[in-house]
Amino acid sequence: MSSLTTAPLAPLIERLYAQASAATSPVMSTVSKEERDRLMHSKTEYVTLYSMLKDLWLPVSQDTGKLLYMLARSSKARAIVEFGTSFGLSTLHLAAALRDNGGGVLIGSEFEASKVALARDYFSQGGVSDLIHIREGDALVTLASDLPDSVDLLLLDGAKTLYGDVLNLVESHLRTGALVVADNTDYCPEYLAYVRAPENGYLSVPFADDIELSIRLG
Repeated sequence: MSSLTTAPLAPLIERLYAQASAATSPVMSTVSKEERDRLMHSKTEYVTLYSMLKDLWLPVSQDTGKLLYMLARSSKARAIVEFGTSFGLSTLHLAAALRDNGGGVLIGSEFEASKVALARDYFSQGGVSDLIHIREGDALVTLASDLPDSVDLLLLDGAKTLYGDVLNLVESHLRTGALVVADNTDYCPEYLAYVRAPENGYLSVPFADDIELSIRLG
């Protein structure tokens, strides 16, 4: 039996994906695609964009969620770091893996206070609050210290222009064989160049439409 496919997590996750599908944001109709793309690529204005989209769910896909569970389970992960918790759907998948691996800790970072509050409620409903510690605020601050000595998996799914900066914060904690999963990497050419360069200590491949899966070689 898997925590991911049984109650309380399975029905909770299904309900949250239904909510995410139905959610809308007025900003999406008032800001042009060109302006959204510009903000997505900006290293100084990303907070502006994500503040405008604070009511939008922006979750990983259901298939990506299952992939995260599988990667965390198969790697026997006990320490996970997540950049970009949002409403916590990806977090629930990873926490299910921690539960089935026998326990551990997931450290997440989310700067939008309203999302943190709702995510914590969902973690409680799913019975995984004891495994998750969400740090509210800018990830460049919240993930700069007090990380586990050995991190088994890093998920990057926050502001795309910060992927390289967050990886730099966590990199010294990644054990040999640790996995790094980056979502929506079509916005991250510099990050992709870094993890794909052999001299930087990763083996990295594109996976699915816009996911990059990397393993830390040492």
